[in-house]
Amino acid sequence: MTAEKISSSAGRQLVSEMVETARAAHKELAVSSYETRCNALFAAAGLLRANNANILHANEADILAATEKGTSSAFIDRLTLTEQRIEAMAAGLEAIASLDDPLGATLAQWTRPNGLDISRISTPLGVIGVIYESRPNVTIDAGGLCLMSGNAAILRGGSDSHQTSKMLAGLMSEGLVSANLPGGAVQIVPTADRTIVGAMLTATGEIDVIIPRGGKSLVERVQTEARVPVFAHLEGICHVYVSANADSEKACAIVVNAKMRRTGICGAAETLLIDKAVASTMLPEIAGQLREAGCSLRGDEAARSIFTDMDMAREDDWRTEYLDSIISVKVVDGLDAAIAHIDLYGSDHTDCIVTENVDEADGFLARVDSAIVMVNASTQFADGGEFGMGAEIGIATGRMHARGPVGAAQLTSFKYVVRGDGQTRPA
Repeated sequence: MTAEKISSSAGRQLVSEMVETARAAHKELAVSSYETRCNALFAAAGLLRANNANILHANEADILAATEKGTSSAFIDRLTLTEQRIEAMAAGLEAIASLDDPLGATLAQWTRPNGLDISRISTPLGVIGVIYESRPNVTIDAGGLCLMSGNAAILRGGSDSHQTSKMLAGLMSEGLVSANLPGGAVQIVPTADRTIVGAMLTATGEIDVIIPRGGKSLVERVQTEARVPVFAHLEGICHVYVSANADSEKACAIVVNAKMRRTGICGAAETLLIDKAVASTMLPEIAGQLREAGCSLRGDEAARSIFTDMDMAREDDWRTEYLDSIISVKVVDGLDAAIAHIDLYGSDHTDCIVTENVDEADGFLARVDSAIVMVNASTQFADGGEFGMGAEIGIATGRMHARGPVGAAQLTSFKYVVRGDGQTRPA
């Protein structure tokens, strides 16, 4: 990694060179067989396992540097790899290889009265730029999903995880080469200079889509500056609403898991909404278990009157993605009030209701327009792997093209194939 400041023109030149390599690789990937792409994924998974010690060594260097900078514990958790997380990455690649081929699928087919046979066929998007921060596993998830879907990936990881991400990207390239596919289908930007981000965002006609994966400031920059299409979520302000019809045992288990299983992921719950009809009976147990698990609570006046061991919530708490062991708590007056709060403060990512009332659950699912809506399940399931998609690059909260977990199938477009037998169009 070069630490030198590079000029805008040098940044554009570097991106153009990487795109040229990526475009050539994409052309080979797009026509490669499903079996060949699977072989590359299996090879990369094997390389991850074989290089476990080397990956951990590179990761330790990144962690040390981040720790010396005074980085938060939540950030360090996102940066850290363990043997279990490396195995999870390898297993994720194998899970991607177990999916149906996303390319060449007939999405629709019909015959016109004049005999023309028309099909809509899935195709790759092309060259995908992925800009991410601390999570080195994104290198593998993005590389694997792009590979399976016939796309070439240009990866720009954060400076904090550069050593780890560089090694992981190299192993992905080795896996490609071992399957007789071009290693340039997965490239990582060799510099941490932020000039490259600007060059990628303005690479109109070169990069086909940008996918950001990181904090609010990164995603805001991408959405503001990008001149190419973007799949993005701004942040994950996820809610769990405990209804008056909730089972107390389920509610407690779901809320604690949704918040505390891993606090630094975008599917972690950030706000607990609880119906006033059951707040006095259920909130003490839920809040007590959260506190035992090391979570700080920030509640409104009604919540604090029931459970005093919480700070007073401010207006900006309802809009905050903590990504840490903190949760905001509000007592609401029924389903309508819960949905109104989610509509006002939510980020269209993932929201959950805990209830035993089917009609109430159906009402929540119909009226909350988030990318993922849940009934009686932890928001931590907001994950492509848990959805059976092998892995994901991120959770898209927009309403164009991909929405929700972005897996291999979501990284495809389509073309129309028309078969005729000499038909001509009348004047």
